[in-house]
Amino acid sequence: MRLVTDLPRVLERHRGEFASVIPFELESGGFTVFDFTVSNRDLEQVGINDVAEFTEYLFEKIVAGDLPVGIGRYDEDRVLYRHSPLFDESAERRSIHLGIDLFVTGGTPIHAPLEGVIHSFADNARLGDYGPTIILTHTLGGARFHTLYGHLSRSSLDEISPGQRVLPGEPFAEVGEHHENGGWPPHLHFQIIGDVGGFTGDFPGVAAPSERERFVELCPDPNLILGIPGL
Repeated sequence: MRLVTDLPRVLERHRGEFASVIPFELESGGFTVFDFTVSNRDLEQVGINDVAEFTEYLFEKIVAGDLPVGIGRYDEDRVLYRHSPLFDESAERRSIHLGIDLFVTGGTPIHAPLEGVIHSFADNARLGDYGPTIILTHTLGGARFHTLYGHLSRSSLDEISPGQRVLPGEPFAEVGEHHENGGWPPHLHFQIIGDVGGFTGDFPGVAAPSERERFVELCPDPNLILGIPGL
């Protein structure tokens, strides 16, 4: 995987120029930020392996905010990945989250933050996986990079093709429900990737702790695009 070493600086120079990925003004605040680490003792009382119970827990907290949006943090060592063998494929469990999650209701439209083209897409249908996923390719300030959108609706993959142009602010997908998004409460997993290498329609969104430094360098903070205050 070739690393675009100056990508964070390029994105920082263009901060504030990106279109909103979801149709809410996140820069105004009023959203709920979740803690999915072991320090959140609430998670011991919630059936995080029961998608209906977990969804109810999350959205009860979301409705208490000013915006109907919940935020799952980047570079967080999570305890959530216990309901699927997907994260146990090696001796070390993967737990470091490489994107930002935007918890919104199913069917919420997803917009391109900047101009790009569709690199690839796939339905990663295993339990705990992304479900329908789209990867876009962008060029900005001389840097070529990708953004990944996971946990989409299956209809998001209809009538699209690699190389198709997507304009800034254009709706091109929507958030999927739990029965189609890999078995998760409805949300968008948004991730920046310096280079996807040979991956198509998929890329690791969670890393093993021993590989954290490498993957965080390869996948810089998505908030450089999202611009969410307080993260």
